[in-house]
Amino acid sequence: MASTPTNNGRTAAIERKTSETEISLSLNLDGTGVYDVDTGNGFLDHMVSQISRHGLIDITLKAKGDLHVGWHHLVEDVAITLGRAFNEALGEARGIRRMGHAIVPLDETLAMVALDCSGRGYAVIETTLDDTMVETLPGALVKHFFESFALEGKINLHAQIMTGTSPHHKAEALCKALARSLRDALEPDPRAPSQIPSTKGTLSG
Repeated sequence: MASTPTNNGRTAAIERKTSETEISLSLNLDGTGVYDVDTGNGFLDHMVSQISRHGLIDITLKAKGDLHVGWHHLVEDVAITLGRAFNEALGEARGIRRMGHAIVPLDETLAMVALDCSGRGYAVIETTLDDTMVETLPGALVKHFFESFALEGKINLHAQIMTGTSPHHKAEALCKALARSLRDALEPDPRAPSQIPSTKGTLSG
């Protein structure tokens, strides 16, 4: 795992290769929402693209895996890699707002996400999707994606579907709410531009 800070923002690039998956991912937390995503699963591509576009996080992601056993390994490892890249790019988190939240509507669906880039991974996820398919993706893997991203990104993440019927709308609204919450949390705090937002003086342990 390696990160490359630039004058224009916080970036990271990770190559992850196991006996189950092979993933190449780069991101820029200070981007404009540009994405190039190819995982082999159309709806997983859609989820990551929503996080990029609405979080203004540039993401380039190429992934392939042992799809003959299902989508679990690929979804999990994409989320792990995304979380690790996020944590690497964030660094010591100096000058950020740290916490963010969003309530996002999508037609009949309403999704809520609240998060804290606290350096301590934790996830409470209520998708109501566990027993259904979301287009090409088993609904239980939407929850698992959020959990894995939060734990590896060292984010305290709460996500909930407040109302809705369409599985597609539920998953997409959650991703948009995650994106907007991350964007809020990552924004510079003009009142504390050089401070680490913690009474401990660190968010890394």
